[in-house]
Amino acid sequence: MDNRQAIGSWLSGPRAAAEEMGADFGYRGERLGLPQGGPGSVAPLGRRFGALFIDWALCMVIAYGLLARGDQQSAGNWALGVFLVMSFLTVGTVGSTPGKRILGLRVIAEDGGRLGVVRVVVRSVLLLLVIPAIVWDRDSRGLHDRLARAVQVRI
Repeated sequence: MDNRQAIGSWLSGPRAAAEEMGADFGYRGERLGLPQGGPGSVAPLGRRFGALFIDWALCMVIAYGLLARGDQQSAGNWALGVFLVMSFLTVGTVGSTPGKRILGLRVIAEDGGRLGVVRVVVRSVLLLLVIPAIVWDRDSRGLHDRLARAVQVRI
């Protein structure tokens, strides 16, 4: 066997090499007991980013129109607070922010139930820090979801 094939090329990465050698990583959400596709499956990244964009735009409009009194610089700071409150209230009660609801997503606990208050607060605060949200695991869950023991699924 060629060494390049054993360790993977710089283009395909180590996962592709491991798959070629027979390793089975399964589908996203399999380790969590979620279906491979359809309702209840792990939410695709494109929809999650779209929901975040919708939520952030809504928060900016609220912050600019109601709190910052037309000051664009302070609107961004106010929007963070609005985002935190919106995330806490909507995910904590109905399991979805407005953007997630529009795009057919929901945040649930790993066991399939609703998130408790503490886990919603942990998730929301970590989401504001951004870095935990861009560190993903094999199931495409951000660090903020892993620490809150949550998963975003399709409705």
